[in-house]
Amino acid sequence: MNEYEFTLKFSLPISEFRASDYVEKLYENGCDDALIGVGAKGYIALDFIREAGSAYAAVASAITDVKNVIPDATLIEATPDFVGLTDAAKILGCSRQNIRNIIVKGAPRSPLPVYEGTPSIWHLADILIWLREEKTYAIDDSLLEIAKTNMNLNIARSWQRLELKLQEDIKALVI
Repeated sequence: MNEYEFTLKFSLPISEFRASDYVEKLYENGCDDALIGVGAKGYIALDFIREAGSAYAAVASAITDVKNVIPDATLIEATPDFVGLTDAAKILGCSRQNIRNIIVKGAPRSPLPVYEGTPSIWHLADILIWLREEKTYAIDDSLLEIAKTNMNLNIARSWQRLELKLQEDIKALVI
C-alpha cells in the first residue's frame, strides 16, 4: 500500500444545502483522510492523503466516497495535474528559474504545454516523465503515478464534454 496526496474539486448541485452542510457527512462516510475546503459558494474541495494499492484506486475510492454523500456533485478537477513553472518547482523542491532553464534548454524535446501563454501550463505527469527519462532525475513513483492518474481523469472529464458526433473526427485530427 502506498500513500497518495491529491485534491479533488467539485461543483455542488443547486440545493438548499451549503457546502459546509456536507463536511460532517463526508467525514463520517469515508473522507476522514481529507481536509475539506468550503470557501467558495457552490464548490467543495477535498485534500486527501489516502492509502491504496494504486493511485487510481485511491482517487476512484475518494470520488466514490464523495458521490455517495453528494450524488449530484460534479468533479471539476483532480490535482496535482495542471501546473505552471512555479507549481512544478514547488512540487519538485527547486526554484522556478531552475525548472524554466531545464524546460527551455530542453526544447525541442521538452514536454509540450497544454496552454502556451503567460503563464504556460503543462500536465505535471508530462514534466515528471520527461525529467525522469530525458534528464535522469529521481522522481518519486507515487507522485508520478498520482500525476498520471489525475491527468487521465481530467482529460476524460474534458473529453466527455465533446459532442459525440465530433469525437471520432477530432480524434483523427489530433492523433
